[in-house]
Amino acid sequence: MSAQARLRILKWVLRVAGLIMLFGWLPLSLLWPSGWGWYLQTDHLYFEVLLGVYATLGVFLIWAASDPLAHRSLIWFTAWSSLVHGGVMTWQALRDPSHFGHFWGDVPALLVLAVLIFVLMPKHGWDLS
Repeated sequence: MSAQARLRILKWVLRVAGLIMLFGWLPLSLLWPSGWGWYLQTDHLYFEVLLGVYATLGVFLIWAASDPLAHRSLIWFTAWSSLVHGGVMTWQALRDPSHFGHFWGDVPALLVLAVLIFVLMPKHGWDLS
């Protein structure tokens, strides 16, 4: 696949991920709390903070989709932080049965997003041949 084609797909990945982060996380958490919600029964304040952080990231990913090469650091941050977040939550899900739903909910979403960015993002801004 050409670098131009990967960049075109990356733009769509960023838009879809941004929209899910901005508008989808709350409905997913309410519909499937064990797979998408964080501590909804015990510490809703933590959950609200994460919703705010992800909604903000969603806005910036939508913005970054217009010119991914100009927003490389944000996109790489998204990939690496999604990988780390998914890894930590995998560890938590395997250690604590009450979090196992995340293993089938937001963990795969975070890891898929990270892998898509790693595969689609040009490694060098000038490498678009």
